[in-house]
Amino acid sequence: MKPTVLIVDDEKHSREGLRTALEDKYETFVAKDAQEAARIMQDVPPDAILTDLRMAGEDGMSVIDRALKLPQQPVCIMMTAYGDVETAVNAMSRGAYWFLQKPVDLRQVEILLARGLKARSTEKEVVNLKTRLDRKFSLTEVIGSSATLQRSIEQVRSVASSNATVLLLGETGTGKELFAQMIHQASPRAKGPFMAVHCAAIPANLLESELFGHEKGAFTGANERRIGRFESADGGTLFLDEIGEIDATTQVKLLRFLETRSVERLGSHRPVALDLRLVCATNRDLLQMVKEGKFREDLYYRLSVVPLQLPPLRQRTEDIPLLLAHYLQKFAQENGVAPVKLAPAAEAALVKYNWPGNIRELRNTCENLAVMRGGKVVELADLDSRFTQQASFVATSAKDATGLPMLDKAQNEKQLLRQALASAGGNRTKAAELMGISRRTLHRKLLQWPELDRGSESVTAS
Repeated sequence: MKPTVLIVDDEKHSREGLRTALEDKYETFVAKDAQEAARIMQDVPPDAILTDLRMAGEDGMSVIDRALKLPQQPVCIMMTAYGDVETAVNAMSRGAYWFLQKPVDLRQVEILLARGLKARSTEKEVVNLKTRLDRKFSLTEVIGSSATLQRSIEQVRSVASSNATVLLLGETGTGKELFAQMIHQASPRAKGPFMAVHCAAIPANLLESELFGHEKGAFTGANERRIGRFESADGGTLFLDEIGEIDATTQVKLLRFLETRSVERLGSHRPVALDLRLVCATNRDLLQMVKEGKFREDLYYRLSVVPLQLPPLRQRTEDIPLLLAHYLQKFAQENGVAPVKLAPAAEAALVKYNWPGNIRELRNTCENLAVMRGGKVVELADLDSRFTQQASFVATSAKDATGLPMLDKAQNEKQLLRQALASAGGNRTKAAELMGISRRTLHRKLLQWPELDRGSESVTAS
């Protein structure tokens, strides 16, 4: 549809001339005075208004005032034969987009309309994007009602309004970046930038420059000044993921920022004062790294002013059916297919699965099912073997005890590990998957019971 333009002028030849010049590109309406313009605006809210200043009755300023009270504000351009600086300033201060002196240049009118409408469209897109972001990262949009999840959400509500540094702790895939975004969106800094940096994805020799920036000539290849992520996040929130991966030099500079709230670009000794909120995340045990001398103790305490532990999916199993329903519907819509339906046995297996990759793994599983099984009923046999193997293994192990899962009985853990290694043919990775634990945890258990490890020495430990 063509954009609509309302032309308001008490001189007939002026308004009709403008109509003729613009009607090829715009749907045009004309009014001889402010009262007629008001009626048209109520019936057909215009995208843009060209109004004369001096008219019988109400003047063009009243037209602009009325137009800017509409739900969707139009682009307002003032025209007058009595142009002077004071009139122009008054029109612009009242909300006019631009000011033209009669007789107007038609080419200039077309340029101003095009620019004004483009700017208006961009502003609407920004508002819509902000609305979508507010909704997407709203605390009320988090899927799940488990007590562990709700405790995390309440902690976010408590900390969001403060400036305290937050350390998000949790396994891979538990949604640490999502929670960082929610903290930002619920904070007074929501209108500022949100910058996310995945520290493990940036080579150590480049991370310092990426975070703090550098001056031209600071090192070989530094051909121009670079603004770092800290400066780019000024007024907003900086999220540093995988904070346990940063090297000693970057740890020192990060500690310096937390103490002074300023940074120095590489090659410069002039501090740049910043006002930003720092949120960090890790899936590593930072206290253990402190004991091992791999992470600064003073930095750890600076970062963990407010530590938030995010629960793994296996600790909020009651949320899994809700998450499955949400993501299966979401990916069905994104791929233009009918939603998948889960058979009871298939859903039960997915709920019982330990999800070592947490929500990220669940999302990927749902996307795969939506694409490969769109519109069909997914039976247990249709699921990936990792879901059915674990279900079968746990069921078999449970029969050997007292009817209760062996993982719930500390005295049977060694036997369960022996069975897992046997079922996996000695493959540690598969054994860990069967038990629903990480390979690192399994390794610790094998150190505790070395005789089990010797029993699988002949088999690959990939």
